[in-house]
Amino acid sequence: MMAQFLEIKKGYPDALLFYRMGDFYELFFDDAVAASAALDIALTKRGKHLGEDIPMCGVPVHSAEGYLLTLIRKGFRVAVCEQMEDPAEAKKRGSKSVVKRDVVRLVTPGTLTEESLLDARRHNFLAAYNEVRDDAALAWVDISTGAFRVMPCTRTRLSPELARLAPRELVLCDDLSAMLGELVTESGASGTDLGRAAFDSSGAEKRLLELFKIGSLDAFGTFSRAEIGAMGAIVEYLDITQKGKLPLLRPPVRELAHGTMQIDAATRRNLELTHSLSGGRDGSLLSVIDRTVTAGGGRLLERRLSSPSCDLQEIHARLDTVAFFKDALRLTEGARAALRNVPDIDRALSRLGLERGGPRDLAALRNGIEAAAEIATMLSDQDMPDILSKAASALVGHEALSHLLDEALVAEPPLLARDGGFIAPGYDADLDEARQLRDEGRGVIAGMQAQYAEHTGISSLKIKHNNVLGYFIETTATHAQKMLGAQLSEHYIHRQTTANAVRFTTVALSDMETKILNAGNRSLEIEKRLYSALVAQILGQAAEIAATARALAELDVAAGFAALARSENWTAPKVDSSRVFDVQAGRHPVVEAALIRSGEPFIANDCDLSDGDRSANIWLLTGPNMAGKSTFLRQNALIALLAQSGSYVPAKSAHIGIVSQLFSRVGASDDLARGRSTFMVEMVETAAILNQADDRALVILDEIGRGTATYDGLSIAWATLEHLHDANQCRALFATHYHEMTQLAAKLDGVENATIAVKEWEGEVVFLHEVRKGAADRSYGVQVAKLAGLPDSVIARANVVLEALEKGEREGTGQKAVIDDLPLFAATPAPARTPPSGPSDVELALADIQPDSLRPIEALNLLYQLKEKLGGK
Repeated sequence: MMAQFLEIKKGYPDALLFYRMGDFYELFFDDAVAASAALDIALTKRGKHLGEDIPMCGVPVHSAEGYLLTLIRKGFRVAVCEQMEDPAEAKKRGSKSVVKRDVVRLVTPGTLTEESLLDARRHNFLAAYNEVRDDAALAWVDISTGAFRVMPCTRTRLSPELARLAPRELVLCDDLSAMLGELVTESGASGTDLGRAAFDSSGAEKRLLELFKIGSLDAFGTFSRAEIGAMGAIVEYLDITQKGKLPLLRPPVRELAHGTMQIDAATRRNLELTHSLSGGRDGSLLSVIDRTVTAGGGRLLERRLSSPSCDLQEIHARLDTVAFFKDALRLTEGARAALRNVPDIDRALSRLGLERGGPRDLAALRNGIEAAAEIATMLSDQDMPDILSKAASALVGHEALSHLLDEALVAEPPLLARDGGFIAPGYDADLDEARQLRDEGRGVIAGMQAQYAEHTGISSLKIKHNNVLGYFIETTATHAQKMLGAQLSEHYIHRQTTANAVRFTTVALSDMETKILNAGNRSLEIEKRLYSALVAQILGQAAEIAATARALAELDVAAGFAALARSENWTAPKVDSSRVFDVQAGRHPVVEAALIRSGEPFIANDCDLSDGDRSANIWLLTGPNMAGKSTFLRQNALIALLAQSGSYVPAKSAHIGIVSQLFSRVGASDDLARGRSTFMVEMVETAAILNQADDRALVILDEIGRGTATYDGLSIAWATLEHLHDANQCRALFATHYHEMTQLAAKLDGVENATIAVKEWEGEVVFLHEVRKGAADRSYGVQVAKLAGLPDSVIARANVVLEALEKGEREGTGQKAVIDDLPLFAATPAPARTPPSGPSDVELALADIQPDSLRPIEALNLLYQLKEKLGGK
């Protein structure tokens, strides 16, 4: 056995070998040491090798999926080695023969299909990148749904595309792996090397033609050599990991390089599109806008949000679907109610195709196509946009399969086919007979006994059973003469004579005995045969079922967007090819949702970055911290992103000219693992923006230059803003605390000042969260520090220093001279403002007033009295 283990392990040196032994997967040697530590399970030993104990650990087969998920998440790959024959067969070759075993699957992050190992609302992409001279391409596939796509992709664009797709695994040619290793690590993907032969376009084309059983790839479109090589490498890798059982892949779809809004990894992180900065889904844009009710719809929504379209026709078509459902309230509610009954059709179909499915996957497809037919009936007489009409037409055509599955399956089948009991009674006569014999054997025998008693006329005749004869007919010696007579002897066969009785059998009784004894196994075999037949029927219609799943997802997303727009009072954006960016009363969806939960209102704000006489395409935003600058910046970026995703937007109105790229430099963070300070990270991200942004980009920058000395930071921020205006010529929101930069608005035609309004009251600062034209007069940093809870003595001292610095600046005495004049420790700290010892006369008078009992003339007189108490001011 150990020799067999070591021989199989040779083929998978980089994977943990799950070696099947009965009801356990066992691991040995270094695999056992690594797995026991990763899974926190006991490490034992079994036998010796080269004089040393063999480390061993194991996991039960029935719960192996959970252990697999843990190992995959910790960066391991697992080779699953199964028993390829029954142990009884091995014994026929000799008592010490080893059961044949072989690896049936290599489990890697990008090739998971099990329901328990995947997030139902997220894709699990496996990607491959290929370069052929000056051409390059990225292909990706989700084997759990069959989605297969490819696009031209330069090395420069590879990083934002990986950020968009977030693949779990990236396959690279081994000569590219070293050069792109850091980029792969940054993307969060697990890197896998393949030989150059796997990416060869000639061999790749043959693999693709064989997979899709076609004569030419022209049937799917025109692909470059780099694209064919990338797709072929994926197919080769799937063949290696799935041991020849290739998944049900849809025909490849070619995406345009500039068909979607380019959003780099830093911008996605800063805007918290699908994950919050803490890493979870809660607090992200996706978590707030997701109203989908199906797993397929959830995955499509995430894909739309991660890849906003730049195709006007596509954007308008999607917005039309939202408008249709928003106006048809009753239809929307009915469709969404039916969609809630739709299981994950795509992944059930994929598991069946890979022979990893079970009866519940059959039931999922049955329920899914039944729900699809119900929704199709609802939509049958509606005048719908083209997208919805096409989706509705894809929901029908499965009547025969639906009827077959409905007749064949019980309502709630078991998880595994080997458990049996999933075929409905009445579907197969042989199965019903086997089940009856298995469950009602005694009743069947009693029926035969009554039949034989009537046939022979011997009422005392009995059918009995023992371990030697099995079932037999027993009668007394007196009656036996009758059964031994010429008339009955041909039918009743003599078996045994005892002192008190004679025993007989019949051909029918012997056959029935065999059937009863084998009924349990026979019923399972029949069910497995029927299961295989049903799977074959489904796989024969796999393409049509997959189309239905896509249609249901499309309907779910459109209806979800409509429900969102109705409940949150969102509006339809106007999207065109201009450079307009005009948002009236815009809101930040995530912040607004948080404020609603706490019972506070969100202050909406306008933003107009359109070219023309009324406004500039760059706003320079000043104002104190905590006033809402970052929220204002982010909300406008999110509004553009939502509009191009096909959603309504949180605003009174929005006119968005297509945004080709979205860049965000908001917030601060170190990258200590790569030796980068906060300022260095900021400069790297800013450099990426200035080098890539085109005239249709939307850029939001917050506090550029704050991580270094004041004049260095000011000069960098100043030069950055000039470059955005002169070279990039893009639309931008630029927030800063360098008030000196407000002078640029007078020098640059495309720059306009804006500020977040605040109000001071008795030394306190009140944030109004309103964006107004003009520049802030100060930063209110000391007031914000006070709100943060700094000690009163620190706040008082800060006010003294601030006043001295401002005085020195006004009088021109220079900052250094002012600092020199300030004592290191104040002899007597400036007294902190003490609150009044008690309520004022005005407050006391107000406390005694009962508004409900006042007449108008009394109220007016009270106002005069209160004014007098204030000293007539």
